[in-house]
Amino acid sequence: MTTILNGKELSQTLRAEIAQQVAEFIQNTGVTPCLAAILVGDDPASQVYVRNKEKACAAVGMKSQLFRLPAETTEAELLELVARLNADDSVHGILCQLPLPKQISEKVILDAVSPDKDVDAFHPANVGLILQGRPRFLPCTPFGIQEMLKRYEIETAGKHVVVLGRSDIVGKPMAAMMVQRGLGADSTVTVCHSRTKDLAAVTRLADILIVAIGKPKFVTAEMVKDGAVVVDVGINRTDDGLVGDVDFDAVQGKTSAITPVPGGVGPLTITMLLGNTLKAAQDAVEKR
Repeated sequence: MTTILNGKELSQTLRAEIAQQVAEFIQNTGVTPCLAAILVGDDPASQVYVRNKEKACAAVGMKSQLFRLPAETTEAELLELVARLNADDSVHGILCQLPLPKQISEKVILDAVSPDKDVDAFHPANVGLILQGRPRFLPCTPFGIQEMLKRYEIETAGKHVVVLGRSDIVGKPMAAMMVQRGLGADSTVTVCHSRTKDLAAVTRLADILIVAIGKPKFVTAEMVKDGAVVVDVGINRTDDGLVGDVDFDAVQGKTSAITPVPGGVGPLTITMLLGNTLKAAQDAVEKR
């Protein structure tokens, strides 16, 4: 029987744990963890994401600050704001909502955020620490996936993990995390992408298949071996509603466990951001 990996339920459990840790941290230190979010322009999806992050912070007892900037903001103006937040000891986490307007280099802005406040784990210093197996923070979506595998007691040690997609946000860090030593990792990892030859032959080797390519229902039943665990990161808006990168109805019967869309990986991303913000506050207090 297939296990449905319910990210919504797991997220609620994790947020309750984080809320308790935040309350204890505030009581012990007098410091309230604070996340600063920067939104440039009026992209509708970005506005929804940022609003959800604000609500999530409040629900676990954290502070949040939102900086709304017009679409015509220059790179220099945004860098000035980032520098100000880097220097503000009351701010523990900084996130700049992507995408940014075309006149602003995302790389320049993400590199400007202090690694100590980079709760998205996009800064090259933090990426390097992940590769070395001593992360300051873990990127939120891969972090949520790994936590889901742990909480559902899905064995990863010695298993063949195939990651479909090589983005800096999901695919690459996911592969780097799964190959490390320790619980929820110790895997043999293959990364597939648009240049992979005979893709289906590779994905059929996966004990755990993690898909993050942004193509609706791309992964079919013929691409999945019997008994595999399938984690679908995709969220695609279609005429039929939200669907993942995996053809859920066709694939589900072949799997031992699978994430739905919606309600799978998605809810965990903001939850792990909250955990990273708490860790940033804890680290800041330790350094004082």
